[in-house]
Amino acid sequence: MVRSLDGLVLVPVADQAPGQVGTRTRFTYHEESGRVWAEYAGGDVVRGHLVGTREGDRLDFRYVQLRTDGTTSSGHCVSTASELPDGRVRLDESWEWESREGSGTSVVEEPLS
Repeated sequence: MVRSLDGLVLVPVADQAPGQVGTRTRFTYHEESGRVWAEYAGGDVVRGHLVGTREGDRLDFRYVQLRTDGTTSSGHCVSTASELPDGRVRLDESWEWESREGSGTSVVEEPLS
C-alpha cells in the first residue's frame, strides 16, 4: 500500500478543459483512519474541497469547487494511488461531474523537488 497522503501536495500533470483543474492547481491532502480530505486552488479554481475514504490504494471522494467566474460545481472521483519509481505518489483518477454534464480521467502527482 502507498504511504499516507497526509500532508502531501499533489499537482495535475496536464490541464483539463477550461474552467477546471489545471497544472496551476495545488491539492493539499490530509488522511486519518481511512478518511481523506483536501483543499485545492489555482488556475481557474478559486477554492475547492474534497472529502472521502481510502481503502488500500483506492480513494473514493466527492469534490466541490468555486471557479474564478463565480460558478460552482461538484462531482465524484475514484482514484488509485501508486508510487512512482522515484518514490513520489501518483493518483490515477476517474471523475464525473454531478452538477453538470461531463466525465474524464486525470493524473496528479507529487511535484519534483
